Amino acid sequence: MLRLGALGVPPGRLVVMAIVNRTPDSFYDRGATYELAAAVERVDRVVAEGADMVDVGGVKAAPGEEVDAAEEIRRTVDLVAAIRAAHPTLPISIDTWRAEVAREALAAGADVVNDAWGGVEPELAEVAAEAGAGIVCTHAGGLPPRTRPHRVTYDDVVADVVTRTTALAEAAVAAGVDRDRVLVDPGHDFGKNTRHSLEATRRLDELVATGWPVLVALSNKDFVGETLDVPLEQRLTGTLAATAVSAWLGATVFRAHDVAATRQTLDMVAAIRGDRPPARTTRGLA
Repeated sequence: MLRLGALGVPPGRLVVMAIVNRTPDSFYDRGATYELAAAVERVDRVVAEGADMVDVGGVKAAPGEEVDAAEEIRRTVDLVAAIRAAHPTLPISIDTWRAEVAREALAAGADVVNDAWGGVEPELAEVAAEAGAGIVCTHAGGLPPRTRPHRVTYDDVVADVVTRTTALAEAAVAAGVDRDRVLVDPGHDFGKNTRHSLEATRRLDELVATGWPVLVALSNKDFVGETLDVPLEQRLTGTLAATAVSAWLGATVFRAHDVAATRQTLDMVAAIRGDRPPARTTRGLA
C-alpha cells in the first residue's frame, strides 16, 4: 500500500494532490496565493473540494527571476507549518529539487518531497529518508532545473522515462526511503515536447507496470494547450481528458489546480472501473 504521510492508499484509490504555489509569477494563477493568508485559504478550500493532499511550491518551474534557497524556504516553510497546524493529518508535499529546502519543509511538517527535476541533488533522497518521508521521482530528461527543452530527442521516450524514474526510485530506497513511500512521475512537459508528453500519456501503463505508484502532473500544461490550440484559461477540458485516460491506465496520484473537477473526473473513472460505488442508485428502482 502506498503511504503519503498518515494516508494509506489502497489499490484502486485515486488521490488528488492540490497545487498551492507561493510564487508571485506562477504560470497559472499569476501569484493569487503568494500571500500566506491567501495560500492558507486555498488549502482550506481545496480540502473542502475533495483534495487528499496538497503540494506546496515556492519556485515556478519555468525560467524567470532567480530564487535562491533562502527565499524558497521563506516562501514555503511557514506555509507548511500553517497547513500542518490547521490540518493535522493532511499529507503535504514540498515541491523542490533542493535538499536544503526539503530538510526545512520536512521539519515543519511536510510528508513528501516532490522532486520535479529528476534528482539533480542526489542527497534529496537521503534528506527524505532521515525524516521518514516519501519522495516523487520524476523524469525531466536530464535537464537542469527551470530550463525548457529545445529540440530534445529520444530513441523511445517511454523507455527513457521508465529507465530514469525506476533508477531514481531504487536509489531512494537504497538511501533509506521506505519503498511504500516512493512514487514515479513521467514528467509531462519536463524535458519533452508535446508529442513526447502525448506518448507518455498513451503508454502510461508501461510505467504503471513497473510496480511503482505513478503520479501525473497534467494540469493546464503546455502539451494540452498545443494539442488543442487553446490558451491557458481554456485547458481544463483537455486536462480532464488526459486525467481520465491516465487514471484508466493506472496512475494513482493527480497533481491538479482545479480540484473539484478533477475529483469528479476521478470518481467517475473509479466507478466505471468498479473501484468505487455510485453515490446513489435510484434510477429504475423508485
